[in-house]
Formats: sequence, C-alpha cells, structure tokens
Amino acid sequence: MSALSHRNTTFDELIVGQTASVERPVTANDLYVFAHVSGNTNPLHMPGADLDKDGASDTVAPSLWVGSLVSSVLGTILPGAGTLYHGQTFRFPGRALMGDRLTVSVRCIEKREAPLAVFETRVEKADGTLVLEGIAEVSAPTHSIVQEKRELPLLLLDQHDHFGALVARCRRLPPMPTAIVCPDDANSLGGAVLSMREGLIEPILIGSRDKILRAADAAGADISALRLIDIADHSEAARQAVAMVHAREARAVMKGNVHSDELLGQVVKKDGGLRGSRRISHVFVMDAPTKPNLLFISDAAINIAPDLTTKVDIVQNAIDLAIACGLAKPKVGILAAVETVNINMPSTLEAAALAKMADRGQITGALVDGPLAMDNAVDIEAARTKGIVSSVAGQADVLIVPNLEAGNMLAKQLTFVARAEAAGLVVGAKAPVILTSRADNDKARLASCAVAQLYDYWRQNGEPLAYQPLLKAAE
Repeated sequence: MSALSHRNTTFDELIVGQTASVERPVTANDLYVFAHVSGNTNPLHMPGADLDKDGASDTVAPSLWVGSLVSSVLGTILPGAGTLYHGQTFRFPGRALMGDRLTVSVRCIEKREAPLAVFETRVEKADGTLVLEGIAEVSAPTHSIVQEKRELPLLLLDQHDHFGALVARCRRLPPMPTAIVCPDDANSLGGAVLSMREGLIEPILIGSRDKILRAADAAGADISALRLIDIADHSEAARQAVAMVHAREARAVMKGNVHSDELLGQVVKKDGGLRGSRRISHVFVMDAPTKPNLLFISDAAINIAPDLTTKVDIVQNAIDLAIACGLAKPKVGILAAVETVNINMPSTLEAAALAKMADRGQITGALVDGPLAMDNAVDIEAARTKGIVSSVAGQADVLIVPNLEAGNMLAKQLTFVARAEAAGLVVGAKAPVILTSRADNDKARLASCAVAQLYDYWRQNGEPLAYQPLLKAAE
C-alpha cells in the first residue's frame, strides 16, 4: 500500500477506545463554498463580517460546516471508506472563527450488533477550547477497502477583487475631468454616471443633446448638473473631446456610443491629435479568478500586425501602465506559439529581440523574456516541465501578443470562458483614452476609469500612487 493510500478499519478490526483525528484551519474559501452549497448567506458567516462596526472581524464558521468535518474523519480515516451514518448528535459549546486551527477527533466508545458502532466526536481549537461535541452512530465497513488519495475537481473562487482595490485607491484623488464622446445609450451614460458617483471622473458629455437626454430619462439618471456640449456628428464630437484635452479642460477621453475607429481617428491625427512620442496601443487589464494579481494583455485592439519597432512601444506602454497600477517591477512575457526561437516563425524572432533589447536597456522598468508559450508564461509547473530557466516564465504579469487577432481572442477567452473581469485603456497618447465596450459591465467600466486615473497620476508625477491611505487632516 502506497503512502498516498489508506485502508479502512472493518467492524471486526475496530477496537473500543480506538481514535483518529485531523487538523485543519478555517479559511475564507471554506465559508464561501459552504454558503454556495447550503444557500446559507448569513452575514455572520461571510468573510469580512463586521456587524458592530468596531473594526474587528465578527466572522463565525457555520456550526454545521464544523459538524461536516466530523464526517470527513469517519468517512476517510476511522472507520474509513464504506462507513455510513445512522445518526449524529451535536452540541456547540464554542464558536470557530475564521483563521482558527481546529482538531477534529473521533473515538470508538461502543460496538453493537454488527456492523453498528458508536463514536464520541469532538472539535477543539488549538488552545483546547471545545467547539463541538456529540455522538455518532454508524455502520462500519465489513470489507477491506484501500482508498487511494483522490484529487477533487478544482474549484475557482474569485475573491481577490483587484478592481475594487484600484477603485478604492483612486478615491484619494480628485475626480478627473473626462470628455465622454457620444454617451447616448444606457450603457455608456450609465457607466459615466456611476464613475462620477464613485468619485473617479468629472464627466463632460459631448454628443447629441436630445439623444443624451433621452438616454438619461430611460436610465433615471439626473445629469442636470453636468456640462453637455451639443454635437450630433460623431467625428466632430471626438474632435471636440481631443481639443478639450489640448485646452486642458479635460485630462482624459472616454468612448461612449461611438465606433472605436471614429474616436481613435481623431486621437491619432498628426495635426491636432493626441499622438505622443510613441505608437499608441491598447492594454487590457484583467482580473482573473486564478491569478493572485492583475494581468495586462497588449495589444488586442489597435495595432493589427505590429512590426518590431511598434512592438517596442507596445511593450513599453504596457510596462508603464502596469507600474502605474502598482507593480514595482512587472514581469513581461512575449508570447508565441512555442518557447524556442524558430526562424520560420517571425513572432519568435521578434520576441527574442525584445527580450534582448530589455537586457540592453532599450526597454526599461521590467523583466522581459520571450518567446514564451501561453502555458509556460503563466504556469510555473508548465515552465518547470519544459525546463525553462527564467525570471519571468510561469510568473508573467504582462503578456505581449504577436498580433491583434491573438490578443483579442486571448482577452475574450479569459472574459467569457474563464470569467475574468476586463478593463481597458489606450496608452502612449498625450492623455489616457478609456475604450469601453458595449459588453462591459459596471465593474469593468469603473475599473477602466480607475486605471485611467492611476495612469494619469503616474504621467503627472513620475511615480505610481502609493497604496498607503492619506492621513486625515486632524492627524
């Protein structure tokens, strides 16, 4: 029998007085999963509960979740595989709190007519505080069963809420004057109003007055206090938004119910546009359930088939945005279909060139490596399996795709299959351009405005907005 297997104890082998126990902590994941399975969403059982507003956690593990730990010992250790319940009594003299480490133990106290056995059951905290006690009556197994260690299906619990953290950081800043081009439908106007309420932006509405007012009426939004510039033509509205940036009346531009080409056409114009010293590019900022940090993907919206010179700007733009969002030294993976240089695959040659350019200081602020395939860029085990020695492989924060089609498919796969949240920003211009999609939800729109705020702060100050909260004036 291997170390990864366990043989049960049959009724005939069971001895009165025999014991078994396990230790396990109370984690946030336990409480979320139990809430999903049971439907019990009592706020006392949710991580972060602070019902009396004293700053201390009030989160209590559900008593029947604690009771379920008893069944795990009976069913897997003693008597083990094949055990079936007849009855169980519980008494709860104490409470288990999130973070507590519990010892769950069972002791055989009686053998009745085969296969009935009776067990004393207890759950205690590390300091000996009794949380649960009771009596279990079970049918013990009558045949030996060797149970191999079983890998359960993976559960993905999205509890990082990186976007929420970005929005919270930006509340320390004054609202950013933002020219919104044609916000004349429920989604674009609603996103602007919501971002205003959250203190992220100061909206300047540019578009058809009649359409914008109808959209506001339909959404029940009061926009009477907002500046509204009546321009029906989309291209002219976009030109006006760009002009307001030049006039310093706005610090950002936001897409409303207008085609991206009409907006970007004004942004990239040689005369009067917002071109900077670099090629502009788009960065998706992804909050994925399986990642402990934000993931940046570029370029998936503007540059269709970028050459090496354009990719240098794409990489540097994405690094700058990642730094603005709080990553001190982003790790950048240049993606290709394979992780080795192949002269028949230009993307691998360009990836290797970009990595070497970073080594020589032509790209700054990050660790850059490539070519990397998607698996070994984001999964450390995949990188180890393929023998890749790299400070980036398996840990990439920024993913640079070979072309727009690959990036667009990657971002949408993460959004619609892997259930990631996506924000987006056009960078490299003289002002951030918030390029929202009609499919974006409120959370994504808020996050896009927050990312624009952080990027603008970084551009203005030369450093990212610190995580530490500002001290109150009284302090």
